[in-house]
Amino acid sequence: MKTVRFGIIGLGLMGRELASAVARWGHLENIGVRPVVTAICSKSLAPARVGWFKENFPTITQVCADYREMLANPEVDAIYCAVPHHLHQEFYTAIIRAGKHLLAEKPFGIDQAANEAILAAVRERPDVVVRCSSEFPFFPGVQKIFLMIEASAFGNIFEVNGGFLHSSDLDPNKPINWKRIIALNGEYGVMGDLGLHSCHVPFRAGWIPRNVRAVLSKIVPQRPNGKDGKLVPCETWDNATLLCEATDARSGSVFPMTLKMQRIAPGQKNTWYLEIYGTKASVRFSTKNPKRLELLEYRGGEQAWQQIDLDYDSAFKTVTGKLFEFGFSDSILQMMAAFFHEVATGTPLRPAAGCVTPDEAALSHRLFTAALKSQKHQSAEKV
Repeated sequence: MKTVRFGIIGLGLMGRELASAVARWGHLENIGVRPVVTAICSKSLAPARVGWFKENFPTITQVCADYREMLANPEVDAIYCAVPHHLHQEFYTAIIRAGKHLLAEKPFGIDQAANEAILAAVRERPDVVVRCSSEFPFFPGVQKIFLMIEASAFGNIFEVNGGFLHSSDLDPNKPINWKRIIALNGEYGVMGDLGLHSCHVPFRAGWIPRNVRAVLSKIVPQRPNGKDGKLVPCETWDNATLLCEATDARSGSVFPMTLKMQRIAPGQKNTWYLEIYGTKASVRFSTKNPKRLELLEYRGGEQAWQQIDLDYDSAFKTVTGKLFEFGFSDSILQMMAAFFHEVATGTPLRPAAGCVTPDEAALSHRLFTAALKSQKHQSAEKV
């Protein structure tokens, strides 16, 4: 069993989620690699947060406020880094150039220029595995959809719809945070926050956007500042709808592809969905009902949607019985398994079981930059 010494930069929500996945590593079967949390880093080093990590991970030997101390630590092989978008270029390029494998967060740079700088560092260090976090494609329903894509089971694909919807900002009295400030979040707004989740499967499937017509929405223009209640402007986009003309890399066919990202979606807690319509088969999947895959296979005659109850059938096998339910923490564990499998072997388990690559992140930047132009000019823009 190969051991990978793992450092975490950013001890917030996702830092704890990924650390918890490491604690569940025994849940995986025949994985061949094991991460061990050896270092943590946060600018604030809040005692309660540091205490949680130290209590649950006695393997931690380094706690630091300056990420450069972690990069200088020879006892760290790989790093997960979750920092605000404006810090991506500085942190990610430094991590890569230090020779540490990197699991990064979206959007992989605050804008296209920052993303290009990160890609330059990736090209300098081909020995370093660099991937971006996106866990939803590891749900069993999406893994089954990937198998259908690889088998060309859909026939001629003529429409794809996907998106990520939640309601975290539905309350207009919720205090403003850094994701509402362009200097920290970037002009992409919700696209930078949620967009790669919507793009992961289409891009991995080879559905490449040729152009985009974007409709971006600012729904709550002001929020309390969180200090004295004074209202301050919300600078970034709340919701985004991107209508693309996409090309299927396998067949060369062109079809409409709609991608939605919404932070204000009434009735949605945290919903990722995908719909594919083809001449031979169509599917619909949503994490709102993660055990269900809707499938329509057409061979002439009547049309009928089937509702298939899904097994716990994950890319990386686990001790869980097939009749049980798959959830968000399971998708995090699968994503972590995919990352460390590539660190250990140099290749993904299979195309469907791989994290977002730097090239896919770069394509999302081209799409989101074109979407900003589309919104500004009310036009269709080339991607």
